[in-house]
Amino acid sequence: MSVYRRTFVPAAAALVAALLLSSCGSADNASADLGAKKEGTAPNGVKINLTPDQNRISTPEVDAIAALLPDEVRRRGTLRVAANIGTVPPLGFYATDDKTVIGTEADLAYLVGNVLGLKVEIDPVSWENVFVGLDSGKYDAAFTNVTVTEARKEKYDFATYRLDILGFEAKKGGNWKVKGPADVAGHTIGVSSGTNQEKLLLAWSEQDVKNGLKPVDVKYYQNSSDYYLALGSGRIDAWLGPNPGTAFHSAQTGETEVIGTYSGAGETVIGKIAATTKKDNGLVKALNAAINETIKNGTYAQVLGRWGLDNEAVPTSEINPPGLPKTNS
Repeated sequence: MSVYRRTFVPAAAALVAALLLSSCGSADNASADLGAKKEGTAPNGVKINLTPDQNRISTPEVDAIAALLPDEVRRRGTLRVAANIGTVPPLGFYATDDKTVIGTEADLAYLVGNVLGLKVEIDPVSWENVFVGLDSGKYDAAFTNVTVTEARKEKYDFATYRLDILGFEAKKGGNWKVKGPADVAGHTIGVSSGTNQEKLLLAWSEQDVKNGLKPVDVKYYQNSSDYYLALGSGRIDAWLGPNPGTAFHSAQTGETEVIGTYSGAGETVIGKIAATTKKDNGLVKALNAAINETIKNGTYAQVLGRWGLDNEAVPTSEINPPGLPKTNS
């Protein structure tokens, strides 16, 4: 699955970790500069606001769509959202105050809340607790870079809102490009456990072995300060993560580059990220209609644009589309 990391690291610390790749000798001085940094630059040149003063894009309530909400949610007047906060922009992370949740996922959740006439309450939790909370009913939905998979569709309903693209990040200046399994054979690659990235990487490694090639040496990391240090020191050859994060990090440091991208749902399915709810809780139709309203009125495009993710936009939100197969054999 394509998700952000399980360990909560403040945005300032994440930016410090990003710098460590670019200059070993000046890390102390530059750390202070990055700690106070108020904006970053997306790969497409868009300036990204890192402060808690987000001035988020909003949109009017639509009564006909709000009427699709389950009665309990309408009476409560809130949309309780689970978010797994990662350590690098632009998906889900902490602002420079180290407490305000910002990023594409938060913006989209607030936008959906606007359409539905609900106050959005975002709770940052560890990855596994996103699903524990959905199962128990603590959260109504998750907006946290969750990939649609066939296995997850047995327990959850999905309303898609973004393409799922994974990226291989490596030191800049090499000739190595990743287009398929053979390109990673024998390499040491970092990944987070329990994610679709891991599943795809292990499947590629198995395929390499079957074809007489060396397996992938998979190393596991759960936060950016660890995996980017490993990449900078050469302990791993590449990092495999959500492409928005790898592309953003590369743009900040100038020392790394994305050497290949891949669908988060494998070679046979277009990977898609979706708002996730407990199966049959009655909420997915309202979420789907709300997302489609924002696509129609243009605010969806504005949100993706302000975070530099225009290339991951979907033309329409779908309910429970084909996802990552249970097996890739």
